Amino acid sequence: MPSPKTYGRMAVWLLALAGTAHAQGLTELYQAARGFDAAYLSARALAESAPYRAAQSDALHRPNVSLAGSATRTDGSTRGPATAFSNGVSSRDNNSKQVAINARQPLFNRANDATVQQSRRSLEGSLAELQVAEQDLLVRVAQAYFDVLSAQDTLTTTRASKQAIAEQLASAKRNFEVGTATITDTREAQARFDLATAQEIAADNDLRTKRIALDQLVGRSGVQPLPLRQPVQLPDVLAPAGIDDWVEASRTLHPQVQRAQAALEIARLETEKARANHLPTLDLVGSVSRGNTNGDGVRNASTNGTTQTGSVGVQLNLPLYAGNSIQNRVEETLKLEEKARNDLEAAQRTVALQTRQLWSAVLSGRAQVGALEAAESSSRLALEATQLGYRVGVRVNLDVLNAQTQLYSTQRDLYKARYDLMVGALRLRQAAGLLEPGDLQPVEGMLAAP
Repeated sequence: MPSPKTYGRMAVWLLALAGTAHAQGLTELYQAARGFDAAYLSARALAESAPYRAAQSDALHRPNVSLAGSATRTDGSTRGPATAFSNGVSSRDNNSKQVAINARQPLFNRANDATVQQSRRSLEGSLAELQVAEQDLLVRVAQAYFDVLSAQDTLTTTRASKQAIAEQLASAKRNFEVGTATITDTREAQARFDLATAQEIAADNDLRTKRIALDQLVGRSGVQPLPLRQPVQLPDVLAPAGIDDWVEASRTLHPQVQRAQAALEIARLETEKARANHLPTLDLVGSVSRGNTNGDGVRNASTNGTTQTGSVGVQLNLPLYAGNSIQNRVEETLKLEEKARNDLEAAQRTVALQTRQLWSAVLSGRAQVGALEAAESSSRLALEATQLGYRVGVRVNLDVLNAQTQLYSTQRDLYKARYDLMVGALRLRQAAGLLEPGDLQPVEGMLAAP
């Protein structure tokens, strides 16, 4: 009978390693997802439009020049007393054309100043939104990547367990035929074999589902993730080590906090803009016009002529009374500013809580991986001892089946715990606002070479 070590290590990785010649790494698939994922592309397009939206407010500080033109024809007549030379009817037809250039340059306008500053804060909020989308995509790709590897390991361990049970079933049948075992051993082994078959079908379907999800996320078909390099050595994923460092980073660096901070600044500037409605505005204005008129005036007198005018000056506008609308607007913006301040505090508390929870989860995950590695070693030794006892007649078939089930279940849990730990470490950095594509490199270094 093949040794448990053969099933526990070689068989677990044969299926995964078979496709590594054309397998893709985590960083490569993340770059592919950046160019395909619709949610991320939508967020990126919105962020790329933000600078143009912010630049529109710059026009409030720049001159405004317009060209105006008109052409008018007037037909008319007047009736007066008849004379020996006229019937008293005089034509008053004329044509006039005018072209003017008008310009305005704001000199003092506090409301415009606040609007320009608001556009800058809005741009910062848009960049924070894009960072949220980038970090979310990175975590989604990593999760889908390791979901496929976990499903592969589950299917492989299930098949290895089924094979081991099949050999134990064959042994029980042989022993029953020669009269050294009861029919109970055969039926117990058969029941375990049927259950393993059902588990294999479920594991195979789960692997197909996880593969489809990964393919759809990165825009490729038949993606084969690289498995972990053997033996597995997990890096230290907690740096800095103290929870306070992580929480402090999250309260200042997290994109959601930065977005809430920008929203608070926008609300404060909105209050400033509302108060500015009490202040005067001062503009430099100027115009240049040219007009031409031709036609018949009164009693057929010609009115042909060209006029040119130019003017420059300053224009002051001072609000005196607006029906208390300005004061009510100020009170409204003060309340909205208080809301934005509370939203910022809520965002800081939320990311701090998430950071603490994920930090604890990562610590727990590291301890769990260590415990499962010890449990795998113990379960393998226990299976070898049980098989030896079965051969010498001090253990029964059910003991071997239970020991096999324990070993393969422990291996399956160990593999999943490793993947969960790596994804959890990325989520921790995301919660602290520190996650960036370069953080994939330590994880990439744990994968087998293609």
